[in-house]
This record gives sequence, C-alpha cells and structure tokens, in this order.
Amino acid sequence: MTNVPTLSSILNRPAEEFVNDPDVERLWAIKAVEQMTVYFNLIKSVPTKELRLTPNDDLIYTKFREQFPDFNVQIIDIEALKSDEAKAKWRPFCNQFENLVQDFNFATFVRLDCSSNYDENNSCIVPRIQFLAIEVARNREGYNEMLKQKFNNLNKQNGQS
Repeated sequence: MTNVPTLSSILNRPAEEFVNDPDVERLWAIKAVEQMTVYFNLIKSVPTKELRLTPNDDLIYTKFREQFPDFNVQIIDIEALKSDEAKAKWRPFCNQFENLVQDFNFATFVRLDCSSNYDENNSCIVPRIQFLAIEVARNREGYNEMLKQKFNNLNKQNGQS
C-alpha cells in the first residue's frame, strides 16, 4: 500500500516548504487589474445608485451596515481593514458569503478615497467580498455618483464628451 499524503497533512507542513508561483501571481495581477479597470469605467458611466454588482447586493449591503454601521466608505482608514482587530471583525463577515458570492476571497483592489482614481497611493488589496461591501455601500450612499460627476466635468473641460 502506498503512503498518499492527505490534504490535511500537506497543509500542516511548514510554510517554508511552499513557494509563490510567479505565474499564478502574474495571472492574479492581470485579472485584478482587468476587474479594476472595468469597474472604474463602469462607475464613471452609469447611474451608480442603480448599479448591481452581484445578485446578492441587498444582502451584502444589509449585513455590511449591520456589522459595520460606522465604517467610513468615503475615505477608508487602512487600519479599519488591515489591523489585527479589524481582521478579526472582517473575517466572519467575509466567510458568511463563501457559498453565496463567487470568488468571495479573490484578491481585489479597492480605492481608499472614493473621490479619486485607482493608483498606487489610493489602492489596497482586499478580498472580493470586502470590495463588494464597500463599493455597494458607496454606490447606494451616493459617493460613487460624485466621482462620476467629477470625471464628467473633467472630460467637459478637456473637450471630451
């Protein structure tokens, strides 16, 4: 009888045995940038208060505001996402969507200041469900509509339609 390792035995091995695969990281980065670009173009061009990102937007928004009633979606404090205390609060929120939202934990870029574009100083990586919670709230609460108006005004000033 051969000794076939189980998934559990593999996952219990020291982390040093695992290496990052550059091809996987490159493919993730490509997908994340594509998603970021599509989303930003979308919020600049459609009425964001009516925008639906998933079939579960209502549930995501309700649960988000129940569990994070005072979370500032306009300008995100990175500590509200990345501190140990914040991670302890976000983890159960995120995990409740594991079977409801496709790729719920896929690494996704979120803008820290919703009035500005994605760039290296205004973006951080979060799980997709965290991105969705923040962006659904921004859309419903009107913050992304202000961004759309800002970019439309810039385009008019530059002679673009």
